[in-house]
Amino acid sequence: MTLRKGSLAVVGTGIESLGHLTPAARNELRRAQKVFYLAADPVTEETLLALNPRSESLRPLYKVGRNRLVTYAAMAQRVMTEVRRGRRVCFALYGHPGVFARPAHSAVSIARSEGYRATMLPGVSADACLIADLGIDPATFGLQSYEATDFVVHRRKADNRSGLLLWQVGCMGRVDYPSGPIDRTKIALLTEMLLEIYPRKHQAQLYEAPTLPGFEPSIETVRIGSLHEGPITTVTTMYVPPSRRAKVDRAMLARLGIHPADRLRCLRLASSP
Repeated sequence: MTLRKGSLAVVGTGIESLGHLTPAARNELRRAQKVFYLAADPVTEETLLALNPRSESLRPLYKVGRNRLVTYAAMAQRVMTEVRRGRRVCFALYGHPGVFARPAHSAVSIARSEGYRATMLPGVSADACLIADLGIDPATFGLQSYEATDFVVHRRKADNRSGLLLWQVGCMGRVDYPSGPIDRTKIALLTEMLLEIYPRKHQAQLYEAPTLPGFEPSIETVRIGSLHEGPITTVTTMYVPPSRRAKVDRAMLARLGIHPADRLRCLRLASSP
């Protein structure tokens, strides 16, 4: 199939200003005839404008009280307006451009359906920072990941033998652009649901990655039973470690040809200094 003139490249600027912007993303930003962006801090915004003066922020499309899905659709259409004009367009979003980035996925899907070349380049997201700062290896216990409101309204069944990652805890129950103080009565519903899975005194971490080089991440430990009273903001991500051990299926070990003694020996080697 012959592609139409005009293209779209969606890139991520990462979480930390300047430090997480990949060479591939910089290249797309420089070469674009038009750049649209959503930046989380002024340093990133200045960097984007320096890389390409033909850059335009889509943040003004956010409106207090307006459903975010309406805003996301408007963003995707604004990006596609320039693609349809035959231009090389770059859409830059903070973090990973495919993680909690509905307008990016929508724009790529629309562009491809209309016969335009559309690509997405990976970036550093909040969970990548959390894994590094909290010292978590998803291969050890496993890692479940849910948006907090989605977790509650769909009554997701978390496995308390694995780690649980909950995004946007401070935006519980909000469908508009989050502004003003968080609603702790809504977060209390999350507390209520988590208490069906974990002991009241089980500890979890409230995490926020630093956006500027040289700054430390915010890591606060809270008990599940008092989660809604914790230091939560609109950008807080929550990690709940396992509250109980997973049992080993010895019959399955035998079928896989894995001997328990070999497994224990490997675990000891991995934990030795």
